[in-house]
Amino acid sequence: MLRISCIQMEVIPANPQANRERVEKWVVDELNKNEKPDILVLPEMWTTGYRLEALKEIADTPNGVTYQFLSRLAKSYGVHIIGGSIAVKEGSDIYNRSLVFNREGELVYQYDKVHLVPMLNEPAYLSAGQKKGQVFTLDGNKMGLIICYDLRFPELSRSLALQGVQVLFIVAQWPEVRFKHWNILQQSRAIENQHYVVSCNGIGEDQGTIFAGRSKVIDPWGNILVEGTANKEQTLSSQIDLEKVVKIRNDVPVFESRVPHLY
Repeated sequence: MLRISCIQMEVIPANPQANRERVEKWVVDELNKNEKPDILVLPEMWTTGYRLEALKEIADTPNGVTYQFLSRLAKSYGVHIIGGSIAVKEGSDIYNRSLVFNREGELVYQYDKVHLVPMLNEPAYLSAGQKKGQVFTLDGNKMGLIICYDLRFPELSRSLALQGVQVLFIVAQWPEVRFKHWNILQQSRAIENQHYVVSCNGIGEDQGTIFAGRSKVIDPWGNILVEGTANKEQTLSSQIDLEKVVKIRNDVPVFESRVPHLY
């Protein structure tokens, strides 16, 4: 069994230091509970929010302040951290980058968002990642990660499932105006790929965009095990049994039934 906690938060726009301080307090409070999670999950762009025009001044550098912050938290408290995503500046490019740290504070995975959101004007400020999503392991378990708009592209999630992913993490700042898609697409990804889906979304409003909350844990059968509210900061916690992935893939052998040469 794995215990996972998602931090559904309202980001303070364009204030990385304040957001790091809030997250550290949140992590300390969460890890002082009796049922300590194995994995903590943060939302997309949690240091800066969607103040894209300010990213040239406030984006992190590779291995910079937020990288060191997440590494220290993971090691200090002995918890795996799915570090949401942050803006990282490399030369003239700024990437929407996810960082994953293990209990020892070691970076085990890094992913740059491949699909940039035209509706939020990301392509005007960010560069798209150019590397395929890969599997990473935590406690020997195969995990995958996508960022927000990536959810709309089933090829990406399926490629991770074909690599054996048991849990797919989705870090996001998904808007309220499209919350029905947020709900349906997550259940679809869980059912079609027969793995857990764990999503961590933001809440609140910034520059006219309202974020949808409703972070979730969904099992491989498509059942919602826990779901956040639309507009409140909260910690969502759930225990997941990875043997259920094995059972459902045996009961409904989708991957054995595929005929990809005909697609």
